[in-house]
Amino acid sequence: MKDEKKAPKLRFKGFTDDWEQRKLGDVCEEVSGNNGNVKGLPILTISAANGWMNQKDRFSQVIAGNELKKYTLLEKGHLAYNHGNSKLAKYGTVFVQNLYDQALVPRVYHSFKMKTENNPYYVEYYFATKKLDRELARLVTSGARMDGLLNINKKDFFKIKFEVPTPVEQSLISTILQKLDQIITLHEEKKRQLERLKSALLQKMFADKSGYPAVRFKGFDDIWDQEKLNSLVRLHRGLTYSPNNVQDSGIRILRSSNILDGQFVMTDDDIFVKSSVVNIPTVKDGDILITAANGSIKLVGKHAIISGISENTAVSGGFMLVGSSRIPDFVNSLFDTSWYQRFIRKYVTGGNGSIGNLKKNDLDKQYVKVPTTSEQERIGEFFREIDQLIINNQIKHEKLLELKKFLLQNMFI
Repeated sequence: MKDEKKAPKLRFKGFTDDWEQRKLGDVCEEVSGNNGNVKGLPILTISAANGWMNQKDRFSQVIAGNELKKYTLLEKGHLAYNHGNSKLAKYGTVFVQNLYDQALVPRVYHSFKMKTENNPYYVEYYFATKKLDRELARLVTSGARMDGLLNINKKDFFKIKFEVPTPVEQSLISTILQKLDQIITLHEEKKRQLERLKSALLQKMFADKSGYPAVRFKGFDDIWDQEKLNSLVRLHRGLTYSPNNVQDSGIRILRSSNILDGQFVMTDDDIFVKSSVVNIPTVKDGDILITAANGSIKLVGKHAIISGISENTAVSGGFMLVGSSRIPDFVNSLFDTSWYQRFIRKYVTGGNGSIGNLKKNDLDKQYVKVPTTSEQERIGEFFREIDQLIINNQIKHEKLLELKKFLLQNMFI
């Protein structure tokens, strides 16, 4: 039986040779200096929250001479590793070909390029497997500085050991992961485009002060009437309960955590109460769940249409509102418009550590522009379809990320 330490669990057909353990310095060499025309090149740095950041706008602050010596010029196929930063900083690699033909990185980063035949993508993805975390953590600890900043000594960095297949197998592994990353990026961009489209249409398809929307479906030309919101949706507060009422099963309590990116979700963290304490109507599919109070004022007002829930199995919690409407898709879309955002800014109290609160009566008495029932239905249906497209892309994106995680775990030693 082949030693598992010398071969990955998942390989391309026809490859049976053992992988070799090599030092990083055996397959790559350091890049230093800043020769070349660097005028106008982006500067790349790494942040704790977002990974590699393009700070091209900062380049105007970099002047020739001593200041320029603080940066290294990277070209296609070069990599850089952030080895010294605060304890909150994110360590990581960048492969410049993914971003630019050329870029500048701070000289404090370890910059390197691959020697002949070895594939730079392979090394980048190997870093992404997290298999180097233990070794890197050891190096960071041994290189910790008195001032509290973390540091990986350059000499130690290039002594890092990792497993390397033949150049041909390196290339195949890199190619499939590159293509997968491209597909992931396409779905990310498609989702962003759909979200931008939805945002633009929300501004155009709901009536302004004139009583007419800028864009509407063919066959509709009546002026929109002004009505109180409570004529469109009936709101009620959720259940007040005590910790003693909570149990492992029973009636599900819907909370702010059941609204994620504008969609209704049920989670493993949902809590349940005994049915005997429930003294309000249970929710049903098509009801609108709204966060009415939260310690984070930014979360107050978020909303979603409840779906996929069995009858008589759930109620909203005391910090939530539930709205019932004949045309919930229209009302839910109305809550995505600038009118609702202005209402939230004006009426939701909170701040200075207090809980943000949306009052039912304040929302009930708001006046909104409303079209005929048939136009409400058409608008609601349209935005429901857009939301479904966004959800479908999100699901595909998540599955692709799961696939990438699986490949990273199984195609490397």
